[in-house]
Parts: sequence; C-alpha cells; structure tokens
Amino acid sequence: MTSDATGVPLLGQAVTRTGTPGMTDGAVRAWLRLEGLAAFGAGLALFGVTGGNWLFLVPLILVPDISAIGYLAGPRVGGITYNVAHNWVPGIVTLGVGVWLDSPAVLLAAAVLIAHVGMDRALGYGMKLPTAFQDTHLGRIGRAKAQDRPSRLRAST
Repeated sequence: MTSDATGVPLLGQAVTRTGTPGMTDGAVRAWLRLEGLAAFGAGLALFGVTGGNWLFLVPLILVPDISAIGYLAGPRVGGITYNVAHNWVPGIVTLGVGVWLDSPAVLLAAAVLIAHVGMDRALGYGMKLPTAFQDTHLGRIGRAKAQDRPSRLRAST
C-alpha cells in the first residue's frame, strides 16, 4: 500500500479494510481528512474576516475539548458528550445564528467551532465510538494504534 508521509493512503489506492464497525478507512478516510482541512481553513478565514484577535485563537480553539470531561463517567457517556461538540452541527447552527443576528461575537464562536472540528478531522481525530476514546469513525488513534499494527509495520528497537 502506498501512502503519504502522514500514513494516509493515497486517493484511489487499494487498502486492507479494518473490518471495525463504525470506522472508515482507505480513500474515504483520506477524503474526510481533506474535507476537515478545508473546513479548518474556512474557519480560520471566517475568524480573520470577522475581526478575531489571533492571539486568542489558540486558547479558544481548544475550548471544545472540554467536552471530553464526559469520559470521567466512562467511554459511552464520554463519546456522547465529545460528539455533541465535535460535529458540524454546532458550528453551522452558530454560523447561521450569527448571520441572522449580524453578530460578530457569534460569528467568531462559529469560526472557532468550525475550525476546531476541521482541525481534528484533518489530524485524524473523528467522532468517538462508544468503545474507547481511541476509537473514532476515522480509525483508531493514539498509542493503541501503534500496538494494533502488524509487527512488520512497527519501528524496530
């Protein structure tokens, strides 16, 4: 299998399916990550056009991750609370409300939400599955991901 430097299969390349219910792979996963990158850029552009202070962007873009606090109650509850903040609906609804009210503050909030979800998708962090924090619709993330790979793909030490 051919991939780029990030390990994402090149578009149109055949890949071995994970067979894990709820997870995407192959070209679909690559397209979803590219879509996330485009949304990240759009969120940043909206932030800039709306007059957002770039010094506040880094702390603001991390605010949606507070939703991961649900994982203190377990992976099922954590997945729900995380997914409520990490999908396109909150950002798009907030964008619509901001346009309707002609409110720069609401538009900035929309820009941050859209940019955050886009950034996560571009980096391979997807909607969480109820099984574990590492299980997302874009595949497994974190240290466990390296352990799940066949030994021939692991770095030799």
